[in-house]
Amino acid sequence: MIRILFKQMLDEKSFQERRRITLNEVCEATGLSRPTISRIANTPGYKTNTDSLDVLCRYFGCQPGDLLVWVDEETDGQNQDSV
Repeated sequence: MIRILFKQMLDEKSFQERRRITLNEVCEATGLSRPTISRIANTPGYKTNTDSLDVLCRYFGCQPGDLLVWVDEETDGQNQDSV
């Protein structure tokens, strides 16, 4: 599954700017709707479109590879001690 690292990127941007950035602020800056931003932030595996990813990359000043990560669903959450 592809995961969007929105919260991590938002935390990093907040840290760099030394202020709290709200989801409403992201919505205003990107033009994305609040429901879309909320789903991206809170729904693991949420499927969005490349236009939204493009806007988020522009907002965070990053590449898509910085915003996305692939997680193996078969091993995600399994106990690693059984190896």
